[in-house]
Amino acid sequence: MEFRCSPSTLSDWSGDTLAVGLFSGTASATTMAALDARFGAGISQRLEQRRFKAKAGECLKLELLGQTPGTLLLIGLGEPAGFGLEGVRRAAATAAKAGGGPGAGSLGIALPVEGLEPVAAATAIAEAVRLSLFSDQRFKSEAEPKPVPTFVELLGLAEGAAAGLSAVAAICSGVELARELVAAPPNVVTPQALADTAAAIAQTFNLELKVLERADCAELGMGSYLAVAQGSDLPPKFIHLTYRPTGPVNRRLALVGKGLTFDSGGYNLKTAGSQIEMMKYDMGGSGAVLGAMRAIAELKPAGLEVHMIVAACDNMISGGAIHPGAIVTASNGKTIEINNTDAEGRLTLADALVYASKLEPDAVVDLATLTGACLIALGEEIAGLWSPNDGLAAALVGAAEQGGEALWRMPLRPSYREGLKSGLADMKNTGPRPGGSITAALFLQDFVGQDIPWAHLDIAGTVWSDKGRGMDPAGATGFGVRTLVNWVLAGGAA
Repeated sequence: MEFRCSPSTLSDWSGDTLAVGLFSGTASATTMAALDARFGAGISQRLEQRRFKAKAGECLKLELLGQTPGTLLLIGLGEPAGFGLEGVRRAAATAAKAGGGPGAGSLGIALPVEGLEPVAAATAIAEAVRLSLFSDQRFKSEAEPKPVPTFVELLGLAEGAAAGLSAVAAICSGVELARELVAAPPNVVTPQALADTAAAIAQTFNLELKVLERADCAELGMGSYLAVAQGSDLPPKFIHLTYRPTGPVNRRLALVGKGLTFDSGGYNLKTAGSQIEMMKYDMGGSGAVLGAMRAIAELKPAGLEVHMIVAACDNMISGGAIHPGAIVTASNGKTIEINNTDAEGRLTLADALVYASKLEPDAVVDLATLTGACLIALGEEIAGLWSPNDGLAAALVGAAEQGGEALWRMPLRPSYREGLKSGLADMKNTGPRPGGSITAALFLQDFVGQDIPWAHLDIAGTVWSDKGRGMDPAGATGFGVRTLVNWVLAGGAA
């Protein structure tokens, strides 16, 4: 699929399918007049007959026999007040999904982007089109490929806006990789499979890869991570992938992703109603950082060294699985009383964050499907953000908005640490139920080196969508890739 910015308008564009955005009420009177002038007054009459009100998300498809374009898509935008990049993304995704099908060739999209930064508008439209058309057919015995347009032209955007298209392919490829990893069943995406994915990225883009085996991790004192891994027959894989620029390094960044390829809960077994069958997506953080590294490696940002770290393993039940109540020692010497084996992600991240801190990065960002509490607090469209560093938090929120992802900064209240106190060890791995996502973030903070800017993103609610939303089809969303890539491309500010 090729994207182009075109100075053409809906009055003179020539192609197969034309998608036009319309506001409700009389706000799009000028646009309707242009449509009537080109296609005849019958267009307005057909809208009245079909009771098209241009509500947000509404779509009307009209076949225009003997005319070019042969198909006209009218996309409802709702009220003009508050219409911005998010509205543009949703409208573009609607147009893309309606504009496919047999005979899909060229698609022209005319949306009201006046007042929006042209490069940002072009990026939003192109990403929304490509990502909304993603279809995972890998596990079907008979694939059902969906036709997609060959060319997509963004009408009314000058050539200067085309700068926004330069990174779209790389970023979308990263999102699609993350979606495929998260969606795949746990018998396919294993710790070894994540290591193999990192190896493929390293080979394709000439990155450095180090994979630590169980013995290597034991030598480094990663007792917290290995405690989670010890119940599984599948060996753990500690993955360290590095991008280095060709020139001097101005900043060093670390991206850490939770890599639980399946989470049974351990001896605190997940029960009925806990969606144990969906715990394949507990490696959503690792999917996000692998997808981000794939995009970063292709885009080759100057002056930035980027490290990706994933402590991959399964959390299973066996005779060798860790007991509730066991005390383990992390690689920074802290002792942890495991009062809940289903709070395993933070145990793996603890040693991963210690490892990342030893690289002396200028900033560390971790992503994890960490707590159900975050899902309850923020729902399925907003991820939680915890950071003691205002600059890093603001940079990540801006990067998320740029990519159509949503973050909400949450508190790191020091007094909540009381809930993590243990009578036997330095700390417990879980606190009381109230404020569970906050105590989880406070737990992780203890494993980040002092004075290193750090942020934790809890993506438990955003990594999967049962029904699909906007540019995300039903299933794995690839959430976090766009945020991370945009943050890195902006210099990894902290």
